[in-house]
Amino acid sequence: MENKYPKVGVGVIIIRNGKILLGERLSSHGAGTFQIPGGHLEFGESFEDAAVREASEETGLKNLIPKEVVSLGNDIAYEKHYISIGVLVESLEGEPYDAEPEHSRNWKWYNIDNLPSNIFPHSRRVIDNWRNKSFYKNENLL
Repeated sequence: MENKYPKVGVGVIIIRNGKILLGERLSSHGAGTFQIPGGHLEFGESFEDAAVREASEETGLKNLIPKEVVSLGNDIAYEKHYISIGVLVESLEGEPYDAEPEHSRNWKWYNIDNLPSNIFPHSRRVIDNWRNKSFYKNENLL
């Protein structure tokens, strides 16, 4: 086996007025499910800075306020291995749009108590960890 190392991903829960932002995933694995914004941590970047950057790149939202790290995951699925950091971010203004339409689309605000059922497993874990105040759970996501 060649030398393989996990990548570090950041999943972003964006909240506003009791709602969270979800978009339709277009990537090959999980296409058609709903997801929170996210992406890769860059060298030298804080979790919070990565969350704000990735969320802004995907949704077009500006002036995002990072609140706290809410989830940690050791995600091995889809023949990939990620250390996943979930970050809670607040948005006070602006409307999301499909800033990276090749990756996701249809960003909409959802009431936290009435989320779609088909949420991408990695996004679901971050949301559940935040809602249940269960920072880390080691579980198979598939």
